[in-house]
Amino acid sequence: MESLFGISGSKVLLTGGTGGIGSALVEGFLRAGADVCMMARDEQAAEISEAKYSNVGGNFSYVIADFLSDGSCLSAVAQATKALGQIDTLVLAHGNAMPGPATDMTLDTWSAQIQVNLTATFRLAQAVAPEMIKRRSGKIITYASMLTFQGGLNVAGYAASKGGVGQLTKALSNEWAPHGVNVNSIAPGYIKTKLNQHVWKDPEREKAVLARLTSGRWGNPEDLVGPTLFLSSHAADYLHGVILPVDGGWLSR
Repeated sequence: MESLFGISGSKVLLTGGTGGIGSALVEGFLRAGADVCMMARDEQAAEISEAKYSNVGGNFSYVIADFLSDGSCLSAVAQATKALGQIDTLVLAHGNAMPGPATDMTLDTWSAQIQVNLTATFRLAQAVAPEMIKRRSGKIITYASMLTFQGGLNVAGYAASKGGVGQLTKALSNEWAPHGVNVNSIAPGYIKTKLNQHVWKDPEREKAVLARLTSGRWGNPEDLVGPTLFLSSHAADYLHGVILPVDGGWLSR
């Protein structure tokens, strides 16, 4: 079982690590014995994370990147590769949402969501993949959304970008699976984080979401740890192009 599910010693580059889901993932990988390099936008938040994870297990490091800048993304990958030695698993768990009516959305707001959620996801995967292909081994895990499948409400830019992440995952998988690289995706359901507080702080919408969840509860960031570690392990070697919903039963209702 250890050879199948164990990831001790694996080198993991993870984005979004200072967010609600991302911080749970960082701790989960470290506790599993992986070495984690976290890509963060905020130096101060990254330093807080460094102190938090200093005694958790594995080795923790971080690099700073601005996902609105293509050059910053690529430079951060180079720094992370140097820090880790190589990248065995890339977890793209970042994302931004700027909710509001589509009729009021500015082009800048639209572009920022497409750039961060979709374009940066592509460019980071594109930067990491060649070495994985050369080794014929590697895991790339994107983070999709329930809005990869549905349109949502007042989140046109976010829905479009996350719909793109789902298709991108399948497209990259089709190209890289023959070279030993697994590209799969996690689609979180309604997880209580800062990103979707506009939903759970609205009493009517929070009630409506809860009524559809067959699990009877909103998700916690920790609910994403097991599925993500699974996709990074040898147990998932024959999974390619999968979008795995971790949604408390939302889609089945």
